[in-house]
Parts: sequence; structure tokens; C-alpha cells
Amino acid sequence: MVFSNLFFIYLFLPLNLILYFISSNKTWRNGVLLAFSLFFYAWGEPVWVFMLMLTAFLDYTWARCIEYFRLSGQSRRMKLALAASLLFDLGMLGVFKYSGFFVENLNLLTGLSLPVPQISLPIGISFYTFQTISYVLDVYRGQVPAQKSYCKYLMYLSSYHQLVAGPIVRYSDVAAQIEERHTTPQDMSEGITRFCIGLTKKVVVANAAGKLVEQYLNAPLQELSVAGAWFGVLLYSIQLYYDFSAYSDMAIGLGRMFGFHYHTNFNYPYLAKSVTDFWRRWHISLTSWFRDYIYIPLGGNRKGKARKWINTMIVFLVSGLWHGAGWTYIIWGGINGLFIVLGDMLKPVRLKLIQLLHIQPDNAGNRFFRRAFTFIMVTFAWLFFRADSFQQAMEIMHRILT
Repeated sequence: MVFSNLFFIYLFLPLNLILYFISSNKTWRNGVLLAFSLFFYAWGEPVWVFMLMLTAFLDYTWARCIEYFRLSGQSRRMKLALAASLLFDLGMLGVFKYSGFFVENLNLLTGLSLPVPQISLPIGISFYTFQTISYVLDVYRGQVPAQKSYCKYLMYLSSYHQLVAGPIVRYSDVAAQIEERHTTPQDMSEGITRFCIGLTKKVVVANAAGKLVEQYLNAPLQELSVAGAWFGVLLYSIQLYYDFSAYSDMAIGLGRMFGFHYHTNFNYPYLAKSVTDFWRRWHISLTSWFRDYIYIPLGGNRKGKARKWINTMIVFLVSGLWHGAGWTYIIWGGINGLFIVLGDMLKPVRLKLIQLLHIQPDNAGNRFFRRAFTFIMVTFAWLFFRADSFQQAMEIMHRILT
């Protein structure tokens, strides 16, 4: 089920809101939201809903154990509980999302003919895996107390507002709202408005742009004109933004209707003045997750420039792999990481040129040039995000440039 589905809009959501608000207390309201969330997930994944429940139960248990071991000074057992949690979560993600990719490449490298697993990917597994990992790590660090109720934790993890397509909502951001929340008339009004904006983005803009993208970029390359290639690539950038930001807007709006306040996930990314700035604005919940749980633990920028650049490349390569099990996604992540590293390397040169040429950094012309240049770089990188192979991406790029 998706948010733009007529069944969701005209039956599921109204019924959920009615039963939620006629419930007499917060326990019943949490129960209603949990029941509808599990039904929402089971609508498209009747089997995998049990894996979601199992993941929630195991991480709920391990988090309780971690908190107990920390309070009792048993650091070794605390680390073992964390390792067990991470091993299960990343193992499940690896089996369902990357096992086929791994076996294909193993066969290619070794000449073997191992059967490639054909496992259907549970909807939303990438999002809820990152959410539950962040929760366990935050408990391990002592940043949040472990949730005492399994049902409340399952409600947080399975909440249909953000389960399928994000944003990645951290437990620490909604812990207080899980226990006690209120929906004011203003919340309801702003939630409905935000949901309708997202729905319009998805149905009117993203879907229409997607059809045109298929018409141009799926055509035989010998029939694709230079103008058609440019048009298709630019439309794909528009499709991606309006598709991803639409689901975030709808999730934020839905959460607001039920008293949850989720953070903004997209902040006009195509107005960014550098690729670094772009990633501060694009899919903010994911970018901040990688920053807090991979980049900073690797050392961040605290161990010199070279280490900072290596850490940046690692984060973006992992980000590419998170988006999809394919080399084109890894290449896409690597290109973005390379843009940021090169930008950091060349920053002193750019500042020196600005000084020598007496250019005002914040004048309208300079801002426009930086935004246009950033948009072009990001758009070219999207080619690899969409392409089925490296060769296909290079052929489209060749057609654009020649």
C-alpha cells in the first residue's frame, strides 16, 4: 500500500483517524496506531511483517540487556549484546538485499557457477534496519533509556508514516511523544496541508516526469538526440526530488496528524552552492545518520585532512550500497564523495582566486554560478543512480556531451 493509493486516502486513513481519536486514553491510541501500522505493512508483505516484529523484539530485548549491563558495570557483556544486535540487523539486511549481488560478483571473479539467490526484498527493510540500529547504539552510548514496553517500541519501528520510504526517524527524537502526545487543531491543519502538498508532488509532478524520463532515457540510444538526452536527464533530477521529498512530506504530515513531529528531510537541495551543501539539504535524516553512526566513529575530521577524505569516501561508498545492490549505486556514491573531497582540496585555491579577482563571494552572479555548477554535477551523478550498468550510463553521458 502506498500513500497515493485511493484505498489509503478514502478508507484506511479516515478509519485510522476516527478510531484513534475516539480512543479514550493513550494506551488505546498507541494500540490503534500499532494495529493499523502492522496491517499497512502486511497489506503488501503478509509474510515479512513477522520478520519486522522479530527484529523489533530482538532489538528491544538486547537494548534492555545493554542498559542492565551498563548500570551493573558489565562492559564486556554490554559489548556482546551490542554485537549480537548489529550482527542480526546487518545480517538480515545483507541476506535479503545483497546476497544475490555478492554471489553474482563471486561467480564473476572466480568463474564459479553458484546459484544466485532470488530473495524478494521486504519493503522498508533499509529504513527500519537503520532506525533500530540507531536506537540500540543510542542506548549503548547512554544517550536514551531503553524502552520498557515492547509494544511501544514495535509501534515506533513499524509506524506506517515513515516505514516504507522514510524519513529515518530516530527513537531519541520521538521517545517523549511515544509516551505522551497531543494533536491540536493547528497540528491537524498543518498535517493535512503537508500531506496534500506531498501527494500533489507525487501524483502531479513526479509521476508525470517519470513517464517522460522513460520515454527518453529508455529509448534506443541511436534514436536519442542530444536535446532529448539533456531533457531526459534533467527530468530525472526533477522526478527524484519530487518523488523522495513527496513521501517525506506525506510522512511528516501524517505524523503531525497523530501528534508526532518529524524533522524536515529535504531543504531545497537544488539551491545548494556546493555538493557538500547539497548533502546537507538532501535526505537530511539519512545524511545525518551516516554522519553520526559511521563518519564520526571513523574519526570524522579529527585526525587530519587525509583521514577526513578517506572517511568521506567510505561514507559515500556505503551510502551508495545502501541505496541499491549494484555497482552503479556504488559508483554514484563514490562520485559524490569524490566531488566533496575535491571541493575540500581545491577550497584554498578557490578562495585565493576570489581574492585575486576581487569577486564578492555572496553577490548574485557568484551564487547563481555556484548553484548551477552544483546542480549540473549532481545531475550527472544521477545518471549512474538510474543506469542499469556503467556502460549504459557512459553511453548516455557520451550522447549528452557530443
